[in-house]
Amino acid sequence: MDFSYLNPFVETLGRDALEQIQLKRLELQLGQLLTSNPFYKRKLSEAGIRRPQEIRTFDDYRRLPFTTKQELSADQLAHPPYGTDLTFPRHEYIRVHQTSGTTGEPLRWLDTQESWRWWARCWATVYQAVGVTGMDRIFFAFSFGPFIGFWSAYEGAQLVGALSIPGGGMSSSQRARAVVVNDISVLVSTPTYALHVAEVAENEGIDIRNSNVRITIHAGEPGASIPATKQRIEQAWGARCYDHAGATEVGGWGFECQAQSGLHVNEGEFIVEVIDPATLQPASEGELVITNLGRLGSPVIRYRTGDRVKLVEAACDCGRTFRRFEGGVIGRVDDVITVRGVNVFPSALENIIRRFREVGEFAVVVYREHELDEMEIRVEVIRDEPETVAAAVAREVRNSLGLRAHVNPVPLGTLPRFDLKARRFSDQRKIAAEVR
Repeated sequence: MDFSYLNPFVETLGRDALEQIQLKRLELQLGQLLTSNPFYKRKLSEAGIRRPQEIRTFDDYRRLPFTTKQELSADQLAHPPYGTDLTFPRHEYIRVHQTSGTTGEPLRWLDTQESWRWWARCWATVYQAVGVTGMDRIFFAFSFGPFIGFWSAYEGAQLVGALSIPGGGMSSSQRARAVVVNDISVLVSTPTYALHVAEVAENEGIDIRNSNVRITIHAGEPGASIPATKQRIEQAWGARCYDHAGATEVGGWGFECQAQSGLHVNEGEFIVEVIDPATLQPASEGELVITNLGRLGSPVIRYRTGDRVKLVEAACDCGRTFRRFEGGVIGRVDDVITVRGVNVFPSALENIIRRFREVGEFAVVVYREHELDEMEIRVEVIRDEPETVAAAVAREVRNSLGLRAHVNPVPLGTLPRFDLKARRFSDQRKIAAEVR
């Protein structure tokens, strides 16, 4: 297989040389922030850092204070609407987006012309890594609302010369038909929504599996790195499925290459660490911490993303020296569900359920009954004998996780479908505790 790169020099650099480039770019960024960014000028000064030249090694780098989403939210509440993490006067910013709000109050984030071009370059790296070229036609199955979503993906498509077809304002049926009518070769969506469009297409007799789609790229949730979900998307679309990771306040930091052996970090544009969230010390598996290097207008430094990842030590067959994460983003560090002493990540549960092709959509509810924790899994079964399928799912959950779950079939179309991030997991114990 011929692997392609956006910047082959940087993407295949040795570790020492790459880190020197990162530190030099960080030094240039800190010089500007210490001068004109109120948020980081205060934070860095409180940490005793007053000159960018003080950060020359990665030991020095670890003197920089962590940044949390809670801090950024508090800053925007205290200085509405955009907070003080602004390096330039407001009139120099051209874009505003906001987070989805799945983990709290939405953040509003601004980009300058320069940083928006940087976003596009990050996405060009994603496209190049999976083999998208100027001959492709990319369909964006996305609402194009205030959430960053695939706005930047749309922008980045211009850099690889591909034809872009936006799917905003369309129903799922219209999007499925647009894929065929426009001779689409690349689909960009959340993994959940790719499966939903495939379901709609099948119900309406639209043959997307034998369309010209050859690549699907997914972000917004971990699904495309979950083996069973990836396999189901590839079977439904007759295409190769690739993962991507990013965040509104951070940028598009992660991409999967054609070797499909983990999620690479775009270390040409980001500095990453993995820490134990309890001790804050370096770890091979733990919380992802990111500094972006090309978003000077509203940067984040040592930002605790809340994402759980696991480093891969082995070299990738694609030849890149950028770090990789096994299984992409495993989930949120606070996402783990403890039921009767068993710790369960939602991604692990999804990987089990998605192995059953008879199961369409599903939802998981954890609750307490008679002082005991219980888990109910509701499944839509797309064939006869739903009770038999539900019992098989229950057995597999018990065999794989050592956990007894109540698996109940529900009528087709009962469970919600999601255009953006799916919300399939509900812990009623937390809701009950908050009410009390």
